[in-house]
Amino acid sequence: MPPPPTAFGVGGPACDNACVGYYNAAGWLIDRHLEDGRGDRIAIRCQGESLSYDAVQREVFRAQHALADRGVRPGDRVAMVVNDEPAFMAFFLGAMRSGAIPVPLSTMLTGPDLEAIVADAQASALVASAEHADRLSGAATPGGTVVIGGPSWSAYDDRSEVAVASTDEASIAFWLYSSGTTGTPKGVMHRHGSLQATADTYARTVLGTAEQDRFLSVAKLFFAYGLGNSLTFPFAVGATTILNPLPPTPPGMLQLVADEQPTLFFASPGFVAALLDASPDPESFASVRTTVTAGESLPGALQRRFAERFGHDVLDGIGTTEALHIFMSNTAGDQVPGSSGKPVAGYEAALLDDAGAAIVDPDSPGYLHIRGPSVADGYWQRPEQTAAAFLDGGWLRTGDVYTRSAEGHWTFLGRNNDMIKAGGIWVSPAEVESVLVEHPDVLEAAVVGARDDAGLEQTVAFVVARAGRVIDRGDIDRHCRANMAAFKRPRRLVVVEALPKTSTGKIRRFELRESLGSE
Repeated sequence: MPPPPTAFGVGGPACDNACVGYYNAAGWLIDRHLEDGRGDRIAIRCQGESLSYDAVQREVFRAQHALADRGVRPGDRVAMVVNDEPAFMAFFLGAMRSGAIPVPLSTMLTGPDLEAIVADAQASALVASAEHADRLSGAATPGGTVVIGGPSWSAYDDRSEVAVASTDEASIAFWLYSSGTTGTPKGVMHRHGSLQATADTYARTVLGTAEQDRFLSVAKLFFAYGLGNSLTFPFAVGATTILNPLPPTPPGMLQLVADEQPTLFFASPGFVAALLDASPDPESFASVRTTVTAGESLPGALQRRFAERFGHDVLDGIGTTEALHIFMSNTAGDQVPGSSGKPVAGYEAALLDDAGAAIVDPDSPGYLHIRGPSVADGYWQRPEQTAAAFLDGGWLRTGDVYTRSAEGHWTFLGRNNDMIKAGGIWVSPAEVESVLVEHPDVLEAAVVGARDDAGLEQTVAFVVARAGRVIDRGDIDRHCRANMAAFKRPRRLVVVEALPKTSTGKIRRFELRESLGSE
């Protein structure tokens, strides 16, 4: 296990001696660099402009003043519907630095969905990028709304130093709402020590991050994966993050890679497929030393194609909102395409059966449980769901079904409720999807279970065609017959233009199942 976070960001000139021994994540991520003489290093690149760490700290102070003037106090929630832009850093870090709790929300949600979450969080204030403000007109908070780019923020210019709150590493620092792949999002409560924990484990041991790195993430900052990629990991080492306020598209990201020359690139498996479908120049990723994928399981065929095309490692892993970032991953020296690799240093993993007994036999499926320093404290006002997921001894029930090979590599089979029992035998959606995307006409695939006319469960595949290709059902069926056991083969193929996904790129399989029921 890595050592616990050391006290930092408190006890300096903005905090009296009573604060010594406390820990604040914002202090560790930003103030430390100023005190160590790295204030002139470039912290953020956004749409061609640069901000140093010194400039970011002043924006953090500015946000602290703005929140205080709106009545926000330690422990209050600050809902954020903010693009990937410098203001996100200012308010996320500023709220934590003041002891308040930032709650980043998806910029892709509808107004009613956002209003429901703001109400659930009992937010004291709301911060929104200008383009999202109209959707939030029905979200009432005591402190009102700060609109980035509007008069409530543009005219606010107090950047004088503000004290760091007397928090410690166990204090609740921020919430992230789960992506809602199976239903209503839940507020996941994370501690101040959790951000540094992910940097000390995954970023340090798997990626070997350093201040010379330049980070570019397709996943947005409101997502746990994107928060680590674009804020925690670069700010942990005094490196540069490249922010993209616009919705990510393959042409847009390829241009950003060319312009900004990142060394680390983070994406979802679906976006990796979309990039390959755009047939980019192999030299376009020449600056990138490693691509990281998470969010969904990366099929082995996609991993091999991307790595071969661009000539660098593609490391797939698994993380959850509840664990904050990737806790199991392939590494540069140990890659098994199609697997999630091995537990990251500092984390433990276990497979349990239906009775809660440990599964020790290789290649036997079980329910994945993990334990590590970044696991959340629980769900906001969801005692039953908290008790079901956050277990004694610090273990987290992830809801995923996995196998572990004799060599110690872990392979994702599906979510608990996504597994299919066809002909009395369990079928892994991920395994079938991996075969489907190996077909030259298939861009993406999602597999679900559905009942036939006799009430028996069968495998149904939804597929998206690659650009310029047409799906031939007979050819896909022949491909499946040649590459998988008969009981796994999809009995039905549905061609769609796109797969329904959460705002963080995860496939909403329950929507696919519901669409079959409505036919």
